[in-house]
Amino acid sequence: MAQAMQRQPISLLSTDGKPHPLQDTLMAVTLTLGAVAFVTAFFHNLHLLSSWAGLLGILTGAYGQFVSVTTRERFALIIGLGASAIGFYLGMFHGGLFGG
Repeated sequence: MAQAMQRQPISLLSTDGKPHPLQDTLMAVTLTLGAVAFVTAFFHNLHLLSSWAGLLGILTGAYGQFVSVTTRERFALIIGLGASAIGFYLGMFHGGLFGG
């Protein structure tokens, strides 16, 4: 019964009490790239940045989903993936990956 009284460290990123540095890094990178891709997608002249940031965000988010451990990581990865996908698609619409 002594185990039940031990306090688990409170963390916003892992619910099992173990550190997940790779998953947390992938989550942060995906969220950052998703935010960059989403914001820059609304400017026509920044289509190169939005399409490349979106593509990289989709790739890192997909790998992050593959190796994720907790529900909180998966939730944040889905938010980043969605923003990356919107930025990627709008960037492709405005001119694509190579400025066409």
